[in-house]
Amino acid sequence: MAASSLAIPQGRSAAVGPPLQSRKRVPALPCNLVVRSAAGEGSPAVEPDLSVRVNGLEMPNPFVIGSGPPGTNYTVMKRAFDEGWGAVIAKTVSLDSSKVVNVTPRYAKLRAGSNGSAKGQIIGWENIELISDRPLETMLNEFKQLKKEYPERILIGSIMEEYNKDAWHELIERVEESGVDALEINFSCPHGMPERKMGAAVGQDCALLEEVCGWINERATIPVWAKMTPNITDISQPARVALRSGCEGIAAINTIMSVMGIDLDTLRPEPCVEGYSTPGGYSSKAVHPIALAKVMQIAQMMKAEYNVKDFSLSGIGGVETGHDAAEFILLGADTVQVCTGVMMHGYGLVKKLCDELKEFMRKHNFSTIEEFRGASLQYFTTHTELVRRQQEAIRQRKAVRKGLQSDKDWTGDGFVKETESMVSN
Repeated sequence: MAASSLAIPQGRSAAVGPPLQSRKRVPALPCNLVVRSAAGEGSPAVEPDLSVRVNGLEMPNPFVIGSGPPGTNYTVMKRAFDEGWGAVIAKTVSLDSSKVVNVTPRYAKLRAGSNGSAKGQIIGWENIELISDRPLETMLNEFKQLKKEYPERILIGSIMEEYNKDAWHELIERVEESGVDALEINFSCPHGMPERKMGAAVGQDCALLEEVCGWINERATIPVWAKMTPNITDISQPARVALRSGCEGIAAINTIMSVMGIDLDTLRPEPCVEGYSTPGGYSSKAVHPIALAKVMQIAQMMKAEYNVKDFSLSGIGGVETGHDAAEFILLGADTVQVCTGVMMHGYGLVKKLCDELKEFMRKHNFSTIEEFRGASLQYFTTHTELVRRQQEAIRQRKAVRKGLQSDKDWTGDGFVKETESMVSN
């Protein structure tokens, strides 16, 4: 459930301040890395370079498989690497998979047009799926195999555990030993096991989040991304706490709590399991504007309060085109995650994403991702400032219509036009 406000630990400030000192290993900057400046007007066109460096990790492009079914086992993660995805985040794991029991059906679609339309375009997707139901040891062995076969590719482990320091430490140690390059912490799953203080139950409580992030970052030796829930009032608050508590990156957003709809023939909610359902997580195209707003809020906070070069931001929500991805990057995202999009269009989607992002970059003469990352943040302001800007613009337009402001402004060459500029229509 959405929280009306977030608790800040008593005696602590979640405002501006440097993050905790990290003991994590970050790959050294390669000596052959060339930083290119933006091509100037009239410069020869440069083939866009989609490669990104995030928390010391090199990716061939910013497109990352988001945690979920597309990263559920060795076979599908291998497929993702073969198709060219920049990185893969595996489906979330915990120590005891026996607690995880999925049901089916567990997905429901929202189509454009009347509710329940079978022909309209899919614009929304709901799932009531839990984290991985596979034994942790099985997943870890598959991580090891993937890193053996693809040592240069980035594999990120997604983890979630109960409110237990020792359990978090054990999970982190075991997942790190498998050779993953980074960890994404699931502080955001909107359904499942909130009674055990898992998922969004942590992400919605800043005091709890700070404590758990402390446990995680005192043990983790690789970069940590905190995945944020949108089911709150101000997403910048938990993001701030996560960075302050030692995390190197923020990922946003996870799915939005939803009820997909009611079957008007049977009067039962969807997805329907033995006649019943439960609220689930909403994703796909319809959440994209909401995700953009949340990422914008986080990016503004990071820009104002931290050295953004030391941290990363991964945008998630309704990405099906390279242009969707460009919007996240323009708001400050380093990488863009895709989960539902892969479930709808397949792993080959990455080729379309790369081609369309390059098309956007050619249009604006950008040669690297970094050249336009965050470029649109400067155009957001308050409503009060919008009013001030518009009133000033109106005053200037009126001044132009009134013509010359002083006798000294008359010129001989433009005398006729200057006269007409002051004639009332």
